[in-house]
Amino acid sequence: MRDLAEKWSAAPDWQSATINAPGFVMSAVLGLDQLLVSGDLDPWARLSGMEGTGVGAFGAAQGDRYAARLARDRLLVVSNAPLAIAAGWHAEGFAVTAISAGLQVFEAEGPALDAFIARGTTLDPRQSSASAALSFAGISAIVYRHDGKLRIHVDRGLAAYLWTWMEQAAGHIAADD
Repeated sequence: MRDLAEKWSAAPDWQSATINAPGFVMSAVLGLDQLLVSGDLDPWARLSGMEGTGVGAFGAAQGDRYAARLARDRLLVVSNAPLAIAAGWHAEGFAVTAISAGLQVFEAEGPALDAFIARGTTLDPRQSSASAALSFAGISAIVYRHDGKLRIHVDRGLAAYLWTWMEQAAGHIAADD
């Protein structure tokens, strides 16, 4: 039987994986608690003590806990430590799903960041939008800024593909200088 796994890119060691190019640095972010909140976001905001709106694409999030808006009734909540709200359906009208294991997070910074973004999407990185969910490098991603750096969340199964794409994009950025 043929080994079809040989067609897939091997995932790097995310603990040490880094892309360095002139004016650009990319690395994986590990250890974040990620929750998907769906439904009525007003009760979520009251019970969690977090703002219920979340940042959109290229919007600026700050701090140890924040939310990115995915849809009118959906947030990706990111925290450095687990939140005290249980996963599952809540009678107040929202559901919480733990998705930390399902999403890989990357972080990029540097003066060549806008050139990198231009290779990944047609959206203007200087204009924030209502939703942080967008097509980046041909795949669905959640993209926003956190403490001045660009963060990209992708399905873990697509992380090796995106990493390979990002390595090539960084090489093009360096060549364009």
